[in-house]
Amino acid sequence: MSTEEERRKADEMLRRMEEELGFVPLVSQVLSERPDLFIPNCELFNTVFEGEGKRIDAKTTRLIALSASVALGAEHCAKVQATVAKELGATREEILETMHIASLMAMNRSQAYGFRAFKEVFRE
Repeated sequence: MSTEEERRKADEMLRRMEEELGFVPLVSQVLSERPDLFIPNCELFNTVFEGEGKRIDAKTTRLIALSASVALGAEHCAKVQATVAKELGATREEILETMHIASLMAMNRSQAYGFRAFKEVFRE
């Protein structure tokens, strides 16, 4: 694919993102400056979220993505994933429960690191 073709394809991907989300995420804006990296990244995203042969339905996929976003502290991603999950039929309660589980898992992760350090410092 030529550089011009890559640019056109990247611009089309950005246009579709804006159409679907109402905006283009910052990560996509910056990454699209390198269509050779942006295009495969978008294609992987599309395969994971919408590819043929998926065994997990779209709503559940977005709730999983929401959970990861919350656990990782990706506030903008969490908002997008919650919005898309809601549009796919997730209830307020399902979204809140997903966020609660993610928060709990993130807390457990930080406790595991912290308490391991504690035990090492005190040689227990």
